[in-house]
Amino acid sequence: MKGTARKRRDLTALFFLLPYLLFFVVFILIPLCHGLILSFQEWSLLSDPVWVGLQNYIELLDLRRFKAAVQNTFMFALESVPLLLIVPLLVALLLNKKFFGNRFAQNATISPFLIPSSSVLLLWIWMLDSQTGMINHGLRALRLQPQSWLSHQGSAMGVIVFVTLWWTAGFNIILYLSSLQDLPPELYEAAAVDGANGWNQFWHITLPLLRSRMLFICTLQIIGSFKLFDQVYILTGGGPAGGTRTLAFYLYETGFRDFMFGRAAAVSWYMFILIGFFGLLQAKFLSRWLGEGV
Repeated sequence: MKGTARKRRDLTALFFLLPYLLFFVVFILIPLCHGLILSFQEWSLLSDPVWVGLQNYIELLDLRRFKAAVQNTFMFALESVPLLLIVPLLVALLLNKKFFGNRFAQNATISPFLIPSSSVLLLWIWMLDSQTGMINHGLRALRLQPQSWLSHQGSAMGVIVFVTLWWTAGFNIILYLSSLQDLPPELYEAAAVDGANGWNQFWHITLPLLRSRMLFICTLQIIGSFKLFDQVYILTGGGPAGGTRTLAFYLYETGFRDFMFGRAAAVSWYMFILIGFFGLLQAKFLSRWLGEGV
């Protein structure tokens, strides 16, 4: 009887898992395997696939545009990940305090994340316009020189980082805020009795208890930074002079502009390897940090 009941439970669990397994096989596993096979072929819309082995991978390493895309992707990750880890934490610490208008401040801070990417980016294109943009109007009012924010190589990547921070920080704020509100208040009361000031309480209580949340956020941001596409496609189109072309945008150009699908598949596998490597590297580093004292 026990064996029959256990078998029935296993079948019930399998039944509920079946839609997910089917989705995984059809939309993830099969395209992944097809992409791997395609990366060893040369194929465009006008010709049949030809097996070329590792040629696509080797040729990519010699292409200046590919190397520039890798460099731009790393640059974006180095600039955006620390900001998206630290700035939302500071905002969440402020929003966790009780003050008049706290609820409004929380909603206003989190709301940009709920807006579709196309709407957010078109809004910023208008605000950053060199002739009619609100930001340059403000600069003119202050007797300062207006800037071509999106067409100047020195500022384009910085603008993408800033817009990404403004748009996506709300999600990280939600994660931090939920963790802060779950922290036991007795720890802070005991620390205050022992004479610990606000900084000591943050450094020795808040930060250690938020380590696992920080690991999760850091992992998400690293993966997201390597997949950066929307901001580049809408704001700069990869320019100026390829200064904001990232790996994801280069993949799009290779596959859907140049119609070199084999090479595009190879780019996707380079992205997969890089995301996996740096994801595991930072997970190992932060996991060690999680197990040690601050």
